[in-house]
Amino acid sequence: MAIKDYKALANDIVKNVGGEENVNGLRHCVTRLRFNLKDESKADTDTIKQLDGVVTVMKASGQYQVVIGNEVSNVYEAIVASTNLGGDESNGQDEPEKDDRKLVDKAIDFISGVFQPFLMPLAATGMIKGIVAILGTMGLNAGNSGLYLLLQAAGDAFFQYLPVMVAVTTARKLKMNVFTALAIAVAFLHPALSASMQNDVLYTLFEGTPFASDIYSTVFGLPLILPSNGYFSAIIPIILAVWLGARLEKWFKKRIPSTVNSFLTPFFTIMIAVPIALMVVGPIATWAASLIGVFFTWLQGVSPLVFGALLAASWQLLVIFGLHWGIIPISYLLLAETGLNPLGPLMQISTFGVLGVLIAMLVKGKEKKLKDIAIPGTISTLFGVTEPVIYGIMIPLRKPFVYAIIANIFAGAYAGATATTAYRTGGLGIFSLMNMIDNEGNLGANFWNVVISYAIAVAIGFILQMVFPVNRLAEELPNETLTSDPLKGETASTEGAVSDAEMAVSAKEEIIASPLVGDILPLSAVADEVFASGALGKGVAIQPSEGKVLAPANGTVSVLFKTGHAVGITTDTGVELLIHIGLDTVNLDGRGYTIHVEEGQKVSAGDLLVEFEIGTINETGYDTITPVIVTNTDNFTDVLTTTAPAVAENDYLFTIVK
Repeated sequence: MAIKDYKALANDIVKNVGGEENVNGLRHCVTRLRFNLKDESKADTDTIKQLDGVVTVMKASGQYQVVIGNEVSNVYEAIVASTNLGGDESNGQDEPEKDDRKLVDKAIDFISGVFQPFLMPLAATGMIKGIVAILGTMGLNAGNSGLYLLLQAAGDAFFQYLPVMVAVTTARKLKMNVFTALAIAVAFLHPALSASMQNDVLYTLFEGTPFASDIYSTVFGLPLILPSNGYFSAIIPIILAVWLGARLEKWFKKRIPSTVNSFLTPFFTIMIAVPIALMVVGPIATWAASLIGVFFTWLQGVSPLVFGALLAASWQLLVIFGLHWGIIPISYLLLAETGLNPLGPLMQISTFGVLGVLIAMLVKGKEKKLKDIAIPGTISTLFGVTEPVIYGIMIPLRKPFVYAIIANIFAGAYAGATATTAYRTGGLGIFSLMNMIDNEGNLGANFWNVVISYAIAVAIGFILQMVFPVNRLAEELPNETLTSDPLKGETASTEGAVSDAEMAVSAKEEIIASPLVGDILPLSAVADEVFASGALGKGVAIQPSEGKVLAPANGTVSVLFKTGHAVGITTDTGVELLIHIGLDTVNLDGRGYTIHVEEGQKVSAGDLLVEFEIGTINETGYDTITPVIVTNTDNFTDVLTTTAPAVAENDYLFTIVK
């Protein structure tokens, strides 16, 4: 949209964010004014959204973001000219001074940011674990089948080394050096730690209490406390350890001379963070898990019904925080001593409440992004692996998680009241039913009560999600596409597009070529609400396979940030295009980008605009997915996009219907 009066818009925005006195800081990136407000409650968001020239308003990363589009720099300059705000040259790399979001919102945003980048590989390996479970029912195992061994490694490795993945994404979230974070995380997994537990016990700390811990090693006389199961698959201790490392790294960077900063900062960070994390953070997590185990053991003796309801309802939450390790040893101990494990069915019930909600989402939901996670997630959940959907859907949307918990309460209460038990350990999810068959091979009352409890969880979860709306993870991209050969100018309409004859009569068209080589994705696949919702205009996303951005048409470079992460082209016919190379890559401050043009420069279709190093960007933890947007979409009758799954440079990308 064209802005007629930048000064008026600037004044209106400042007024409605609470006035100049409510602003701690202001910067801008390629599309947004990024305010750090003292009190966000003073901002009149509804009024700002209605201002002519404002696309939308977002609250993210502790910032109050007013989305303008291509003309953001003009609005920013108008604010600087009429106030005491801003004034420094911006590369869009904001430093939030205050975050007034609720604690639960901060936690959900943080957890989502940590787990979203690797959700699909997590779901894929969960499906492989399901295949391994099927092979196990056929009598195969690692000892008698090479195929079983290979698939077991493929499925289990990602989960075993989850601390490594969590360290990378946590470091990215905290803007910490990824490799320093990895050095801290992998210390938890060093084989020498687990090997030390083969030594003689020096003494038992807190003997006779829920916190009793065997001590095998000491550090300057202080006990080194290690969990019996080690730190493989640990999540919370790793997040806390990396958080500590990030704080230390930031402190040392400010105080160590630049000539030696590059190696002394990680040296001191690792030297301090690893001992503190292993001797303080890890034990606290271990003791918390032990306390949970003691509580549930006590509750089982008081009321089996309440015990069943509470354990089934809370199991997924316990898994998220790694507190389930306090219960699993108890289940093994019960099985060894009595041949019965009453905890077994309750641990598995939680899977089926989630499964019921997922099935309802697949039936009722229409959003592509949600289904991209839910489809493989449903398969892995059926086999007992819920992490992909918990972190990818349940936590971000919250309400589905509540529905699953409610379903598990009723199912767990039934299982507890009917005294269900497991006779062995082994399969997860649907294959856990084999654990409920008694030692004589009979499908007795115990087996069928477990089946009923699983069915209750699925049914209630399904019904609740069917009754209540399925919220969106991101807005859907309208299904309006067109295939075309840009060289010949020929078009072939698809669903949502008008016919060739109609367009020839009623509208003039312009073909826009692809500026990149890579796979085509809908905007809804972009993990940024402003792009995904189409708020900035219609377009597509490209996952690049080559690090070159070419001019998609003859025109002028209208927007170019010194960081090189975004470039805008206004074609000779007035089409405004935005090419945003990667998500949050403004934070790289130009690292990995080489600019070949200047703002205001005339370019021809196919000219090289920017080069970028895909490997460098990926190594720092950022996604190179590149939205290509027609930011003045409203000026045209339609923008029709390619249906091809991939494009090469100068291939057809858009048809602008004028």
